[in-house]
Amino acid sequence: MKRIKMGCTTLSIPAMALGIMRMNQKSVLEAQVAIQAAYDAGINFIDSADIYGGGKSEEIFGQAFSQMQIKREEMFIQSKTGIVPGKRYDFSKEHILHSVDEILERMQLDYLDSLVLHRPDALMDPEEVAEAFDQLQAAGKVRFFGVSNFDTAQFKLLQSCLSQRLMFNQLQFSLKHTGMIDFGMHMNMVDKPSVDRDSQFLDYARLHKVTVQAWSPFQYGMFEGTFIDNDGFPKLNQELQKLADKYEVGKNAIAAAWILRHPANIQMLVGSMNPQHIRDSAKGAKIRLTRQEWYDLYLAAGNYLP
Repeated sequence: MKRIKMGCTTLSIPAMALGIMRMNQKSVLEAQVAIQAAYDAGINFIDSADIYGGGKSEEIFGQAFSQMQIKREEMFIQSKTGIVPGKRYDFSKEHILHSVDEILERMQLDYLDSLVLHRPDALMDPEEVAEAFDQLQAAGKVRFFGVSNFDTAQFKLLQSCLSQRLMFNQLQFSLKHTGMIDFGMHMNMVDKPSVDRDSQFLDYARLHKVTVQAWSPFQYGMFEGTFIDNDGFPKLNQELQKLADKYEVGKNAIAAAWILRHPANIQMLVGSMNPQHIRDSAKGAKIRLTRQEWYDLYLAAGNYLP
């Protein structure tokens, strides 16, 4: 498995992480098979969130992982907090501290390697978040911190009050969600792709050594479905198959290789619980697409160049 530097540190993490959003749909044994498949492929990074399956995903993970032979220190385990389902976003100190305690209990852990704030809270008080982070770190409950779906200004605002460096920002990025790179190639134009919806965060991340974690790497829309083997995207799947045949892998691996080819050292979150899909996706970390192959996929996905 390809390894990348984590944020501004010298620590290395795998270029892929296993997202356990759908683990609530699996038995403990099935969860163990998925975790083991990822681990065997070099993916020793777990990404979770307190809202996944209403907390059940973390419960299943905790039960499964506690019975496995993998040592805790061999895994990097991350969870997210800040969403109160159907009600609000909540970055209050009280909510953050309480959520972490519940996460640790569900996952049967003594500490998290990383805590990520899930979606921007309009009522965020950066100084209050800083107090929560300091308390969690001092108590040994969380080692590192990050955010998810933050724009550049939001990221800078929070960072300005923290004693810790933010390591991550989780952002949607895939062959069918390319906004972060579209606007740069359509600079000084008035067409739709020229609109910067992400405040140039990818460039900011490269300048300030922040690890971007790409979520929904095989999805189109927002959880509308996968574009892999989807009849609605014939040209893209034809190009994926062509390269899959060349590199002797599956389409998932090629779609993953496309993300990892970007020089920003992006970490991709694999959300599948299917061991075969996990193994095939992991193969993408070993493939370095040529520039032409990367652009051929970009164009096959429905994008165009000015």
